[in-house]
Amino acid sequence: MRIIESIKESIEVKQKILTNSYLISDIRKIAVACANAFSRGNKVLFCGNGGSAADAQHLAAEFSGRFYYDRPPLPAEALHVNSSFLTAVANDYSYDEVYARLLKGIGKEGDVLIGLSTSGNSKNIIRAFEVARELRMTTVGLTGETGGDLAGLCDYLINIPSRDTPRIQESQIMVGHIICDLVESTLFPKEG
Repeated sequence: MRIIESIKESIEVKQKILTNSYLISDIRKIAVACANAFSRGNKVLFCGNGGSAADAQHLAAEFSGRFYYDRPPLPAEALHVNSSFLTAVANDYSYDEVYARLLKGIGKEGDVLIGLSTSGNSKNIIRAFEVARELRMTTVGLTGETGGDLAGLCDYLINIPSRDTPRIQESQIMVGHIICDLVESTLFPKEG
């Protein structure tokens, strides 16, 4: 039955992550990098396309809103949320430049850019990472198994061990939630 197969496939991908000490270590390093950026007054920015854009927006909201409990908001944003900017730049320049151009305007040294791309080959994400590196931002890629062209532009790469887009995205949001949890509990430890 397809329902059971899908659930088993999702579990198998997550089991591969669970047993990969490099991925586990990098998830912790990413959480530390984000917490350090927030502590210095920097921001965490997200980008993605399609479902990855939805997940980018979701994770930004976990930081800027709340995750597990009430605490001060953290400066995080998904770069695609201004539709007027996005459509103007896509029309006047190209879609490949939408995130890069916005980063040139709002990105600064010490910020973190997290890009979600199941293939790792989205041209607009790659351009954004090129600009982020010029600005001396920390770059984090959440990709599929190969990492694609994005792999060479990441300070930290979480390449989900799958080539199946839905399974990759399910694991990316899990990894994102773990990072949010670690950052929130580091910056705002609960008493008791």
